[in-house]
Amino acid sequence: MRRLPKFLSRRLVCGLIFFFAFGILSARCQETPPSGAKPAPKSPDASEKAPELPAQIELLETRVRFEANGDSRKEVHTRVHINNELGARQFARLAFDYNRSFQQIEFPLVRITHAGGGTVDILPSAISDQPNPAVVNAPAYQDVRVKSVRILGLSPDDALEYRVVTTTSHHPLAPDFWLDHTFDRSGVVSHEIFELDLPASRKVQMHISAATPPVASGKAETGDSERVTYKWDATPSSSADEKSDSLHLARESDIAITTFSSWSQLGERLASFLHLGFSTQIWADSMKLARYPKEPVPDRLLYDLVRTKITTVDLPLDFSSFSLREASQILASRYGRPEEKVELLLVLHFQQILQHKLKYRVVAYTDDESPEGRLPLPSLLKGLLLIISESNKDIYLDPSVEVAPFGVIRADLRGKKALVLDKCSDEEHSCWKRLPVNLPFPSFQRVNVNAVVANDGALSARVHYTMRGDNELLLRLAFHQSLKERWKEVAQLLALSDGFRGKITNVTASDPYATKEPFTVEYEITQSKFVDWSKKPVRIPALLPQLGLPDPPGKAASGAVPSAIDLGTPLDVETHLTLHLPEGTAVRTPTGTSVERDYATYSSKYQASSGAVTASRHLNFLLRQISADRGADYNAFVHVVQNDEAQEFTLERGEVASQRTRPENSAKKN
Repeated sequence: MRRLPKFLSRRLVCGLIFFFAFGILSARCQETPPSGAKPAPKSPDASEKAPELPAQIELLETRVRFEANGDSRKEVHTRVHINNELGARQFARLAFDYNRSFQQIEFPLVRITHAGGGTVDILPSAISDQPNPAVVNAPAYQDVRVKSVRILGLSPDDALEYRVVTTTSHHPLAPDFWLDHTFDRSGVVSHEIFELDLPASRKVQMHISAATPPVASGKAETGDSERVTYKWDATPSSSADEKSDSLHLARESDIAITTFSSWSQLGERLASFLHLGFSTQIWADSMKLARYPKEPVPDRLLYDLVRTKITTVDLPLDFSSFSLREASQILASRYGRPEEKVELLLVLHFQQILQHKLKYRVVAYTDDESPEGRLPLPSLLKGLLLIISESNKDIYLDPSVEVAPFGVIRADLRGKKALVLDKCSDEEHSCWKRLPVNLPFPSFQRVNVNAVVANDGALSARVHYTMRGDNELLLRLAFHQSLKERWKEVAQLLALSDGFRGKITNVTASDPYATKEPFTVEYEITQSKFVDWSKKPVRIPALLPQLGLPDPPGKAASGAVPSAIDLGTPLDVETHLTLHLPEGTAVRTPTGTSVERDYATYSSKYQASSGAVTASRHLNFLLRQISADRGADYNAFVHVVQNDEAQEFTLERGEVASQRTRPENSAKKN
């Protein structure tokens, strides 16, 4: 995927994620394992002497039992050796999500064995049960809880042992059940045991990786029922095949079971959760909320109503945890989970669907690249989208993103596969639909910098952004999720990403909800001692954001098939600078550049006039990708652009300075 242009670079993205704790982007800048969780695995190319792990899980023992009616019991027994202070902090609190309407969590054992001798059992008073932070202001979801236990007094070389038992009764998808599990391969877990106990009366589809066969299996009579049991005993492998095997298993679990017979059956079952049908009362309440008395109501207004008037409660998609509320409840409460907002939007469209014979589909997207070849597991599905088909054109709607323009779905979803929640043919591939890779409008970014250098070398600049596309959505979210008093902090991240140093003095932005027009941001920045006139000569860069280009392809591994060069969504970027200089300053400008390819074009222009210089750069990506055999040509294109961006202005002051000002240079062709 193409890197974001420098002024919206990965550094800015990571800063915004950290600043807003916003989870819409899949990559994080820095991973810190949550309390009680496994630390992140080591990188394959880490040095031979890897740093000490904060904690070593010496034993991870899991037993799962399913009943014929879909109920289950899961018991996890863990022994952890604390290696250092970071490990003590990581395990200072164990937290587990659950839904108290049909689940219970118990801690039969939480014990510390101190390195110096002696043991301490954690008292029940250390256990707390609170609503999930995401639902604190949503009374309808107070059953979505976090049960946690505080572990005080942990020190390096201590051992922590605990058991957690989760029982589930009559969950929303009962009597069906499913499970997927992957063994740890990072070295964090020294010894892992997994046991599975299933009712023989249920028809269960099962996948077991060839790399992790069970060490024991069999049938047994328990009371009046027959049971089937499996046991795995896993330890970290140092075999040469482990690396390639772990890459394979990153896409597919070691163990997967399901009682769903097919993706078609699962899609039809999940569709039954949607409460459809037109209601005059819901329609009247919606139009009152939208303040729109006219007929017919455009699709865009219905979408805007749901995305802006119904607050998104950001809970992950999990049909096994809670059923969808009805549209009237969502509308009355003014909040809803992402999938409930899709349901409400569909209900509001139902009148148009009936009157105008519009087609619609609700789809559940997944991160898996080849889900049709896997067992039908609800856990593979990550969220819902609504597709309205009008005049042979599909419009994709995701009202959970409150500031997304009409027809825009997030960049991390485009190109993914989605399960159609409806009847589909027995051919499993027909149940899946590929989400579009393109946006419904051309993407562009415009940056204008108007700057002044004072006699003492201080710089003051006004930077204005206008944008459509993926970066637009990123900034809309950033400003939408922050208080206005903190906009300067967002702008500071933006300025630092641009390479600008200084103090932000003023920030303005257009309304993040106003998605019919491009999003605009403007900030003012000052920097003392930008120019040191004592230097001879003075050289300064063009005060323009650096344009981010995808990295040229590296050398392919021996025997590997080179992959195509992904340029991302076509994007047109223009940047322009006007820099006002003190009277008597002469300027030598660099030579502009122009290079054209069928996949992208680039041009730059630099000009000096009385008291000011101007600079402009224009990068336009025309294709989404190019073939691998054009790597050398693309590398040359990148080299030309980067060389041009490295060019500088030369400034001189003095009585003859004005005589040395050069006119605009003609652009050189590449």
